Amino acid sequence: MPNDLQVFVPAPDRPAPLDSTGVVGWIRKNLFRDIPNTLMTILGAYILFVVVGAVLNWAIFNAVWSANSRRECLDAVGRSGACWPGVFVWFENLIYGLYPKDQVWRINVGVLALVLWMVPLWMPRVMSKVAIGLSAVALYPLLASYFFLGGDKGIIWTALIAAGLTGLIWVWATALSETFKGKTIGVLVVDSLGQADADEARQRLTRRMATLAVFIIACLIISSLSFVEVRTRFWGGLFLTLVISGIGITFSLPAGIMLALGRRSNLPVIAMFSTLFIELFRSVPLITILFMFNTMLPLFMPAGTEVNQLLRAIVAVCLFAAAYMAEIIRGGLQAIPKGQYEAADALGLTYWQTTSQVVLPQALKIMIPAIVGNFIGLFKDTTLVSIIGLFDLMNMARAIGEDTDWLGLFIEPFFVVSLIYFVFCFAMSSYSIGLEKKLAAGRDR
Repeated sequence: MPNDLQVFVPAPDRPAPLDSTGVVGWIRKNLFRDIPNTLMTILGAYILFVVVGAVLNWAIFNAVWSANSRRECLDAVGRSGACWPGVFVWFENLIYGLYPKDQVWRINVGVLALVLWMVPLWMPRVMSKVAIGLSAVALYPLLASYFFLGGDKGIIWTALIAAGLTGLIWVWATALSETFKGKTIGVLVVDSLGQADADEARQRLTRRMATLAVFIIACLIISSLSFVEVRTRFWGGLFLTLVISGIGITFSLPAGIMLALGRRSNLPVIAMFSTLFIELFRSVPLITILFMFNTMLPLFMPAGTEVNQLLRAIVAVCLFAAAYMAEIIRGGLQAIPKGQYEAADALGLTYWQTTSQVVLPQALKIMIPAIVGNFIGLFKDTTLVSIIGLFDLMNMARAIGEDTDWLGLFIEPFFVVSLIYFVFCFAMSSYSIGLEKKLAAGRDR
């Protein structure tokens, strides 16, 4: 046998090693590796058993599921079990606030439209995902605004709502075309109308005329709709929380990118303005900004001008979130090696080409955990709007305990609210982890 060839033959009397990749191996490695680790595992299991057992006894086994008032709950089990009937009675208000019950379907349709808008982003054969995402940010609020608010429509608002509906139609036309035909909807329309051999200008005109036709049809559909106006003072619960946090999250990322780029700009005026904006809003608590916009902003407006209270809160949250997001993005930009800029310069790319195609994609990948963490914090910080009189999810939970039939019932509503916040925050965190792994931007980097 050649000297450079080695053959490993296991000894017949040597026991095979335990499979460290199986369940038993994982348990031994992570829970019972040594004596301190074993003791901590036992202690943690005991605490978990006690806590989970107490919660289950209170929330399920000793709970009251049918009663007409909190007094009946106390007579049944005292304070040893939860009183869920009050939460059941108020549950619709926890979700929709004081929105008229016969108009709640409009909120459901608006949410369904958002789901339909986002579904193509998870379809593997869809290629225009960036354009679909941008259309959701720019056009979905136009469509949802009328479903949520209603009222009289002028010509301009009708056109804006129709633009939102046109965007939704385009999204699904694009998704179906790219999934089943492997081509964009514009190319498919040109081919279907026999313009495949025409020059580029003629094809562009054909696509624009097709878009105009869809827009006119959308205008006719929207003009035939008529919804009763529901003022924003009736908005509340989870619906209001999602509106404020959704707009804040949607606005904060692009605004944060522009502010971060502005702070790093070589133009002194832009850099100074961006720095002052960021430092001003990062140095003041959100509750102070909410009070300022709610009480002081009307003083600077012309006489007789009335600014919607919800709009004031949304603007305050957006500006506050943008300032924090700007520093997160700036940290990602500073993490990009200088060689990336030099390589882009060597290729002859302009500043905006370098930023959008080379620097920002890498910076955003690096900052995914921080960005999503900021989104989660913003989602939870919306509870502060209850201080200025908006009935968000927390304020609606507090209102249950102030009802005469359920006076003093606070633990159960806040327990349900905690679960709702946990579900949404855990979903965002899980999606962040999945996106991080998909883009290989975590520890693999």
